[in-house]
Amino acid sequence: MARPTTKESLLTQSDENYQKLMDLIDSMSPAEQEQVFSFEDRDKNVRDVLIHLHEWHNMMESWYTDGMAGEKPAIPAPGYTFKTTPELNLKIWESYQDTPLADAKELLQKSADRMIQLIEQHTDEELFTKKYYKWTNTTSLGAYFISSTSSHYDWALKKLRQHKKSL
Repeated sequence: MARPTTKESLLTQSDENYQKLMDLIDSMSPAEQEQVFSFEDRDKNVRDVLIHLHEWHNMMESWYTDGMAGEKPAIPAPGYTFKTTPELNLKIWESYQDTPLADAKELLQKSADRMIQLIEQHTDEELFTKKYYKWTNTTSLGAYFISSTSSHYDWALKKLRQHKKSL
């Protein structure tokens, strides 16, 4: 699937990939959804993958809020750089180990809805013009949304397909 270049394609791909992800999960039995992955990975189960997506939505929302307020967002998170993303992702993983899968699904749905609401507030120009907003540096706002929605859902789909195939 081509990378979105319009608001409409971003919304469509985000929605479609999110729905594919939820449909894939729903195609598993409750026991399979809770089962530990048979392959070595930071994420050990469906819940971990969903929480990862949820927290990246939260970070995107934080960057957006700070950036639109004229502040310089801490990207990806305070005390982290993109070089230290593995440590950040591990911290996310550790902080949600007591979260039930049902809660992870609900958290993800709510944060995904917030991402869509933010995207809907913008025009194609605002989303896909590089440097339109100072806080996005050399890229576009749309690129940030793509990374935290449609392409991230695609990553999760690949991971969960691998899990389902191994069952």
